[in-house]
Amino acid sequence: MTMKKGTIYLDHAAATPLDAAVFAAMKPFLTEHFANPSALYDSSVFAKSAIEHARKTVATFVHTTPDTIVFTHGGTHSINVALLGAALAHRETGKHIVTSQVEHHAVLNTLRQLEKEGFDITYLPVDEHGFVSVDAVKMAIRPDTILVSIMYANNEIGTIEPIAEIGKMILRYRKEHKSIYPLFHTDACQAAGYLDMSVERLHVDLLSFNGSKIYGPKSAGVLFKRREVDIEPIMFGGGQEFGYSPGTEDVAGIVGLGEAVLQINDKQLTTNKQILKLRNYLWAGIQDKIENVALNGPSLENQRLVNNLNVSFLGAESEAIILYLDAAGIAVSSGSACTTDSDELSHVLTACGYDEARMKSSIRFTLGKDTTEKEIKKVLNVLPGVIVKVRKMNI
Repeated sequence: MTMKKGTIYLDHAAATPLDAAVFAAMKPFLTEHFANPSALYDSSVFAKSAIEHARKTVATFVHTTPDTIVFTHGGTHSINVALLGAALAHRETGKHIVTSQVEHHAVLNTLRQLEKEGFDITYLPVDEHGFVSVDAVKMAIRPDTILVSIMYANNEIGTIEPIAEIGKMILRYRKEHKSIYPLFHTDACQAAGYLDMSVERLHVDLLSFNGSKIYGPKSAGVLFKRREVDIEPIMFGGGQEFGYSPGTEDVAGIVGLGEAVLQINDKQLTTNKQILKLRNYLWAGIQDKIENVALNGPSLENQRLVNNLNVSFLGAESEAIILYLDAAGIAVSSGSACTTDSDELSHVLTACGYDEARMKSSIRFTLGKDTTEKEIKKVLNVLPGVIVKVRKMNI
């Protein structure tokens, strides 16, 4: 089923619509230029050149050189290549990895698999706003620590972690101990499009992001791998993408990702100011019209993604709110799994120390570049009545 016409879509942290310019760039490679890029004839060479052009575009976006950019099949794939690849390549040195309790499941479940294979994982706690402290990361590093993986921005509550500061600390640690360890990876899937993506300023060795969060194709992802960092492949085939993402390249997806990055470069500052204004307008309206609400995550001042608003409507079940809003043509998501089983509650909100009632009433609004003031006004007209209705269900 397609999304209903006129739906107010406020779940951009889950997936963004494909930008028209991105689709236009992809279309020829879905219809005319379909050749395998690994062959020698003209149409194949053309497809290969399109991939390399996209690689240069992405490299410019993250302030690096093209030979450090690996195209993958999405964010989860990119994260798996980074974490599994680094762990396998450096396991003779050590088997200790540091991460946080609020990572995306693409990180957490990959590391849980590594635990089964004998690796020791430290899951750092966060404060009530979802922040990992630099000191906590520093204290967790041991002589056998080979990798640190901390997300750049949280997908549920928008917390922007101090990645550059952690990166600087790790560089100092390496220098003091005359070591190349620990390596530093960040999941930047939510950050791309909103935050500084310079790998040099972030001081990261490995960085993952994808197309589906930046108005690009869902089939494309990126792994930045610093040139001197060794990782082992986790898939095997024809050796495409430096051997780290083998198989026939998704040329259209790669081209689309490159175009999506270009769109960010051209419009990021203006777009983010617009989104920030509307996000703050939504929060002010919620506070004005609805009682007993709580903001989940950090304050709205420079500490969270500009498009993210996670709110608990105390006394109202998230699932019911989502369904009533959907019936009114408004698409949002929940910060919890909306289940009576406390084990299924949001691991992010749990790590922040929120109680069960707050977690079970949380709603995540994530705005996008096409969100309008008219749409936010409609949400503010519909939402109070929905909350009243849902709260009455629980009396």
